[in-house]
Amino acid sequence: QVQLVESGGGLVQAGRSLRLSCAAGSGSIFSLNVMGWYRQAPGKQRELVATITATGTTTYADSVKGRFTISRDNTKNTVYLEMNSLKPEDTAVYYCNVRTLNGLSLYWGQGTQGTVSS
Repeated sequence: QVQLVESGGGLVQAGRSLRLSCAAGSGSIFSLNVMGWYRQAPGKQRELVATITATGTTTYADSVKGRFTISRDNTKNTVYLEMNSLKPEDTAVYYCNVRTLNGLSLYWGQGTQGTVSS
């Protein structure tokens, strides 16, 4: 089993930034698979925010393009989500996960709360 531990959430005013981190317990799983960030806002379905492949190819939800940046450090077994120009609608619990190339989610983190005040 791979443990994913998120950190970096908090309360921030609109327009500010947060940087989320997700540390994986398995370097091999981390390096060989796609890493993703999901979020779930109150009363809403879980949404895929961003992904990054082992080779660095990224995808983003339209709602965060130009504002969020996903990156990974294979040496540290860590994936990051830099969230800039935050909006109140970005308020959600953010979850790190490990994905296969065909889209299957394998592991999930506990989640970290990001709250953006207006």
